[in-house]
Amino acid sequence: MQLDLFSIVILSLTGFIAGGINTVAGGGSNLTLPALMMFGLPADIANGTNRVAILMQSIVGVAGYDKHDTLDRPAIIPILIPTVIGGIIGAVVAAVIPNAFLKPILLGTILTMSVIILIKPDFIAPPPGTPTKSPTEHPGAWWGLFAAGLYGGFIQAGVGFILLAALSGGLRYDLIRANALKMACALAFTIAAVGVFIVFDQVWWAPGIILAIGSMAGAHLAVKVAVKASQESIKWFLFAMTLCAVIGGFLF
Repeated sequence: MQLDLFSIVILSLTGFIAGGINTVAGGGSNLTLPALMMFGLPADIANGTNRVAILMQSIVGVAGYDKHDTLDRPAIIPILIPTVIGGIIGAVVAAVIPNAFLKPILLGTILTMSVIILIKPDFIAPPPGTPTKSPTEHPGAWWGLFAAGLYGGFIQAGVGFILLAALSGGLRYDLIRANALKMACALAFTIAAVGVFIVFDQVWWAPGIILAIGSMAGAHLAVKVAVKASQESIKWFLFAMTLCAVIGGFLF
């Protein structure tokens, strides 16, 4: 991959937009994965390289939400256990699958998850005052978080939708607090995933770092917007992002 001024600008801008989208909703990798592949990275290398940006935007997102007191710290460990286990397994599977199979799976999974969230947007917006649940007390939520980690470790694209479905739909967090925990989950299994992709030599650091710089800036700005937004506005933003995810899947 040749990094000229044009590719640096495009990757930085794409990272900025994706970082903002991932911090408030999900589906930012629907932009970054095609961008990396457009510049010549194979599907497996793009999948691994993209995790550098996800890792850095997650650090910024978690710190930002925690600063605004919207991160439920006591819930982090019980929620992270199933997501990290799933993330490690998913990353290993993605690392060993041949490119010929990986790209169709990327497309099919993005489309499937986007359509599910698109047709049931109210599933991830519990009414105000709804009591939250613990994954240790609800096996269905535990397995939902495991599935989210498995998917996130495998592909990443659209995992924010699945995590929000598990955290809001399953554990009944409002969308602001669910987004904070979503970023903590993404950070945890992305650390594990990056380690796996490094072992398999599927991370190209130069484009990954460029993408990460833009993603961090986007995440920083998005947190400031998200903590001041109403749950209703975040829900409609999620709805819009699912539409974009579907369109992006067809253009992938």
